Amino acid sequence: MMTMLPPDGQAAAPSGGSESVSGLERVLRALSIVTLLMTVPQVIIVWSAPSVEGVSLLSWLSYLLSACLWLVYGLRKHDKTIYLACVGWILLDAAIVIGVLVRG
Repeated sequence: MMTMLPPDGQAAAPSGGSESVSGLERVLRALSIVTLLMTVPQVIIVWSAPSVEGVSLLSWLSYLLSACLWLVYGLRKHDKTIYLACVGWILLDAAIVIGVLVRG
Protein backbone atom coordinates (compact mmCIF):
# COMPACT_ATOMS: atom_id res chain seq x y z
CA MET A 1 0.00 0.00 0.00
CA MET A 2 1.27 3.47 -0.87
CA THR A 3 1.12 6.35 1.61
CA MET A 4 -0.22 9.59 0.20
CA LEU A 5 0.84 13.04 1.31
CA PRO A 6 -1.52 16.01 1.40
CA PRO A 7 -1.36 18.28 -1.69
CA ASP A 8 1.09 20.69 -0.03
CA GLY A 9 3.56 17.86 0.49
CA GLN A 10 3.53 18.05 4.29
CA ALA A 11 3.18 14.86 6.25
CA ALA A 12 0.32 14.76 8.70
CA ALA A 13 1.54 15.35 12.24
CA PRO A 14 -0.17 15.91 15.56
CA SER A 15 -0.85 19.60 16.04
CA GLY A 16 0.27 19.81 19.64
CA GLY A 17 1.97 22.89 21.00
CA SER A 18 5.11 21.01 22.01
CA GLU A 19 6.98 19.34 19.20
CA SER A 20 9.56 16.81 20.28
CA VAL A 21 12.90 16.94 18.53
CA SER A 22 14.20 13.63 17.23
CA GLY A 23 17.78 12.47 17.62
CA LEU A 24 18.34 12.99 13.91
CA GLU A 25 17.10 16.59 14.15
CA ARG A 26 19.50 17.24 17.03
CA VAL A 27 22.40 15.86 14.99
CA LEU A 28 21.41 17.92 11.95
CA ARG A 29 21.19 21.10 14.02
CA ALA A 30 24.61 20.44 15.52
CA LEU A 31 26.13 19.66 12.11
CA SER A 32 24.63 22.84 10.72
CA ILE A 33 26.50 24.88 13.32
CA VAL A 34 29.72 22.86 12.93
CA THR A 35 29.77 23.21 9.14
CA LEU A 36 29.11 26.95 9.38
CA LEU A 37 32.04 27.27 11.78
CA MET A 38 34.21 25.20 9.44
CA THR A 39 33.54 27.74 6.67
CA VAL A 40 34.68 30.76 8.70
CA PRO A 41 38.41 30.04 8.02
CA GLN A 42 37.69 30.14 4.26
CA VAL A 43 36.14 33.59 4.67
CA ILE A 44 39.17 34.75 6.66
CA ILE A 45 41.58 33.39 4.03
CA VAL A 46 39.69 35.05 1.17
CA TRP A 47 39.87 38.42 2.91
CA SER A 48 43.39 38.18 4.34
CA ALA A 49 45.52 36.03 2.01
CA PRO A 50 47.68 37.76 -0.60
CA SER A 51 45.65 36.12 -3.37
CA VAL A 52 42.28 34.47 -3.89
CA GLU A 53 43.74 32.19 -6.54
CA GLY A 54 42.21 28.74 -6.35
CA VAL A 55 38.90 29.92 -4.86
CA SER A 56 36.12 29.07 -7.31
CA LEU A 57 33.72 31.98 -7.79
CA LEU A 58 31.32 29.69 -9.66
CA SER A 59 31.22 27.20 -6.78
CA TRP A 60 30.59 29.86 -4.14
CA LEU A 61 27.94 31.57 -6.28
CA SER A 62 26.23 28.18 -6.58
CA TYR A 63 26.38 27.70 -2.79
CA LEU A 64 24.95 31.21 -2.32
CA LEU A 65 22.09 30.58 -4.75
CA SER A 66 21.36 27.25 -3.08
CA ALA A 67 21.28 28.85 0.38
CA CYS A 68 18.88 31.53 -0.88
CA LEU A 69 16.54 28.92 -2.31
CA TRP A 70 16.71 26.85 0.88
CA LEU A 71 15.90 30.01 2.86
CA VAL A 72 12.73 30.53 0.81
CA TYR A 73 11.81 26.87 1.26
CA GLY A 74 12.43 27.01 5.01
CA LEU A 75 10.33 30.16 5.36
CA ARG A 76 7.48 28.63 3.37
CA LYS A 77 7.56 25.51 5.55
CA HIS A 78 8.00 27.58 8.74
CA ASP A 79 11.03 25.42 9.57
CA LYS A 80 13.47 27.29 11.80
CA THR A 81 16.07 24.55 11.47
CA ILE A 82 16.26 25.28 7.75
CA TYR A 83 15.84 29.03 7.51
CA LEU A 84 18.02 30.06 10.45
CA ALA A 85 20.93 28.01 9.13
CA CYS A 86 20.40 29.51 5.68
CA VAL A 87 20.85 33.02 7.03
CA GLY A 88 24.30 31.99 8.27
CA TRP A 89 25.13 30.30 4.97
CA ILE A 90 24.01 33.32 2.96
CA LEU A 91 26.24 35.60 5.04
CA LEU A 92 29.29 33.33 4.75
CA ASP A 93 28.79 32.52 1.07
CA ALA A 94 28.23 36.20 0.24
CA ALA A 95 31.39 37.15 2.18
CA ILE A 96 33.40 34.73 0.05
CA VAL A 97 31.78 35.78 -3.23
CA ILE A 98 32.30 39.47 -2.46
CA GLY A 99 35.87 38.78 -1.34
CA VAL A 100 36.68 36.97 -4.58
CA LEU A 101 35.10 39.73 -6.66
CA VAL A 102 36.82 42.55 -4.76
CA ARG A 103 40.21 40.93 -4.35
CA GLY A 104 40.34 38.74 -7.45
